Amino acid sequence: MANRNFPVRRIALTGMTLAALAACEGFDPDLRDIGNGFDTSAAVQSLPGRPRPDDRGVISYPNYQVVVARRDDTIRGIAIRLGLDADELAEYNGIGPDVILRRDEIIALPSRVTEPSPATGAIGTGPIQPFDVTAVATTALDRADAAGAGAVTATPIAPAATAPAAPVVRGTEPIRHQVQRGETVFSISRLYNVPVTNIAEWNGLNSEFTIREGQYLLIPQGGSAPAPAAASAAVTAPGVGTTTPVPPSAARPLPSETPAAPVTAAVVPATPDLGTTTAQPASSDARFIMPIQGSIIRDYAPGTNEGIDIGASAGSDVRAAGSGTVAAVTTDTSGGAIVVLKHSDGLLTVYTQMEGLTVSKDDSVSRGQVIGKVRAANPSFLHFEVRRGLQSLDPNDFLQ
Repeated sequence: MANRNFPVRRIALTGMTLAALAACEGFDPDLRDIGNGFDTSAAVQSLPGRPRPDDRGVISYPNYQVVVARRDDTIRGIAIRLGLDADELAEYNGIGPDVILRRDEIIALPSRVTEPSPATGAIGTGPIQPFDVTAVATTALDRADAAGAGAVTATPIAPAATAPAAPVVRGTEPIRHQVQRGETVFSISRLYNVPVTNIAEWNGLNSEFTIREGQYLLIPQGGSAPAPAAASAAVTAPGVGTTTPVPPSAARPLPSETPAAPVTAAVVPATPDLGTTTAQPASSDARFIMPIQGSIIRDYAPGTNEGIDIGASAGSDVRAAGSGTVAAVTTDTSGGAIVVLKHSDGLLTVYTQMEGLTVSKDDSVSRGQVIGKVRAANPSFLHFEVRRGLQSLDPNDFLQ
């Protein structure tokens, strides 16, 4: 099956671009307004901070519980602390039971443990409950109605026991997202419209925003959750309620067939002498060279493909498009290597779908120097971008 997972490559590329540009002064690491108009400026204004865990590290919500790892904590240590099976807890979180966890890393619990209480160091008892705006507003209206002169006091209607929770302003239960293969913090940030920095703070991520497949992340939610999609009209069986058009032949007889007039043979122009045709010479003043020889199988399309995909055989040498410095070297969650070069005029070149790298961060590279090889895929290709800051540029304008 052909590997046409282009959106994953674009997402991985976005993550890689951030890692590279993080070395630049004044760079905003949440990549707002890049590509598809991603903008978290409004969302970040209403995002709450992560609640304080109890003395065991447990944060309890109505629908799940998580543990905040301590310094040098392991899954086995957490399991012993909470009376859980270490292997089950490790498998649930996609990590080995004895791997040292980052401080403040979030570990999801497969089953509930004793709820936090003052005895465990929590401020209150039980899970964190959302703030019910509807209940507060109803109470306030009833009080105002009762205090009004000559007004008839409304009789409160008891809410149904199974009524869903009302919208909340603060304290909304975070979304618990399990990382899938090929995802990055930046693709998850776009998915939920939550800044990367908030996700990193809530989940104790390192400076490179490293995540692993199977890991659970808490995604903080702001003052108002997205409105659910409007209910559509009642669904009917296929064809029900649809009027079948009357075919033309039922209203009038088909016209009699008339033989078409013979078509005059078109004059074929003389075949040009290809032996005397010369290709246009490549521009001698082009800013960059092609990083690899091959045909472009997917062209630049802002908002869809922020660079070009160059088809090439697996193992082919990838060369630096221009002289510069290695600004970042990282990988995506599927193991593909990502390299970003910073050039003297402020341009960045980005190379993905690589393996066998021959350069490291902060290395100086020269134009045409081999920096790695094309990674095996179906089809195999190199993804190449040119950027100035957050803005992607058409690589075809810079290549010779």
